Amino acid sequence: MFDFLYEWIRNIAFYMVLVTAVTQVIPNQQYKKYVRFFTGLVLVLMMTTPILRLLGMEMDITNLYKDMEYEDQIEEFRRAGEIFYESEDDRYENMKDVEGTEDIENIKVEEIQVD
Repeated sequence: MFDFLYEWIRNIAFYMVLVTAVTQVIPNQQYKKYVRFFTGLVLVLMMTTPILRLLGMEMDITNLYKDMEYEDQIEEFRRAGEIFYESEDDRYENMKDVEGTEDIENIKVEEIQVD
């Protein structure tokens, strides 16, 4: 129990030092409020870790995040596939407009020689 508490406090202290260093390095003051907002959200999550662990919900939230990330990646792959196939179809459609390529579907290669 004390090991967990020690590790939790150490992680928060390290995070605060890191956040302070990052906010000092930001070249444009305009972005400072966004960095503070994001780091504040992460700090809230870090502070709630012991409560979630006591309630046994830590793994539930981790699994929920992983499920959502997995679904997002699947959706990205689906969109990339659609874009790829659309570009292939467009390329094929453009070939039909070139003179002499009307019968391109019926071309058969009988032999290939490599010298």
